[in-house]
Amino acid sequence: MPRIIAGKARGTQLNAPPGRDTRPTADRTKEALFSILAPRLADARFLDLFAGSGQIGLEALSRGVAEAVIVENERRAVQIIRGNLAKTHLTEAARVMAMSAAAALKLLSAEVAEGTKLPFDIIFLDPPYANAHASLAKLAAMLPLATDGILILEHESNQPAPVNVTCLQLVRSCKYGTAMLSFYRIYDDQHGAELKD
Repeated sequence: MPRIIAGKARGTQLNAPPGRDTRPTADRTKEALFSILAPRLADARFLDLFAGSGQIGLEALSRGVAEAVIVENERRAVQIIRGNLAKTHLTEAARVMAMSAAAALKLLSAEVAEGTKLPFDIIFLDPPYANAHASLAKLAAMLPLATDGILILEHESNQPAPVNVTCLQLVRSCKYGTAMLSFYRIYDDQHGAELKD
């Protein structure tokens, strides 16, 4: 059962959707992810795509991001996300979007283009492992990512992540058991896409 590791809701056990349709990120992988992201979390806008139980977005909220948008298409999972938000008392800075990642990105990109919302500082993308690279390729051009923002793709460790996807460049990959976290930045001709901790 997933749990919140640190922050305001530390130790809270989260519910997860039943069955095999969702695959919660392991605690070890989640701890490593948030250790890397720690310097970026304060006041960040965080986007959790293919959220499952919502545990990554909830962990980000617990650790102090300004806002987390949590996107999940599966109806039962959305109900569980809403329940987990209530259980952790993290609803105030959360927005749940019950729709596909592509539909959510279309709406979120429009909000950024209209100037009603800022781009996201951190985007976490955790599609089904079998579709991880295809999902990244399909969605990359739609991502409302800040110029100095970071995208993290969780995928199977035996499937290396593509080095370049549209304007994104791979800057780091970390393996945790069967999972791999691959970090992408928007490529800048002058400064490259280096990831600074």
